[in-house]
Amino acid sequence: MSESARTPVDFWFDPLCPWAWITSRWVLEVAKHRPIEPRWHVMSLSVLNEDKDIPDDYRRMLKDAWGPVRVCIAAEQKYGGEVLGRLYTELGTRRHHDRRKFDREMLEEALAAAGLDPALAAAAESTEYDEALRASHKDGIDRVGQEVGTPVIEVEGSAFFGPVVTPIPRGEDAVRLWDGVRLAASVDGFFELKRTRTRDPIFD
Repeated sequence: MSESARTPVDFWFDPLCPWAWITSRWVLEVAKHRPIEPRWHVMSLSVLNEDKDIPDDYRRMLKDAWGPVRVCIAAEQKYGGEVLGRLYTELGTRRHHDRRKFDREMLEEALAAAGLDPALAAAAESTEYDEALRASHKDGIDRVGQEVGTPVIEVEGSAFFGPVVTPIPRGEDAVRLWDGVRLAASVDGFFELKRTRTRDPIFD
């Protein structure tokens, strides 16, 4: 099947978020079974929450979240958006599976593993890319509103937050969820389907 025959699926992520990571792996699983083409974009939980009343410990965590999204934007500007998928994979694997911090060593290692210049890790400590970061974040969040987080997905004009799910759906389960989510999101006036989370993220 040609790439042109695949349906674009735009996905906004923050590498910090474990739920977005699971959803991203689900989308990649769906791409094995459905003619979709994920296209990756950066959003920022730090930007989303900077003016909100949030717990102090969460705000402290978000201070460390600026680094990886700045690095992603720096990589996008140098190489193009097509590199974001593999950089996200390298960052997310180290963060969520290996439980590593977004320090300089980890960022350099992830960049190198993605075939990108490790020196881009310096962007983590710079505000040079913040304007572009905010623009990318706004592009995603404007499609769904301020009351949500990451990820944001848009497919064929329908945008939504989530789904929030664990563990990563595989095979037919992944496809059934995809078909259901797309159907729900395509209904004009459909806004929310939710229940209380009763388990932590499972990355298997």
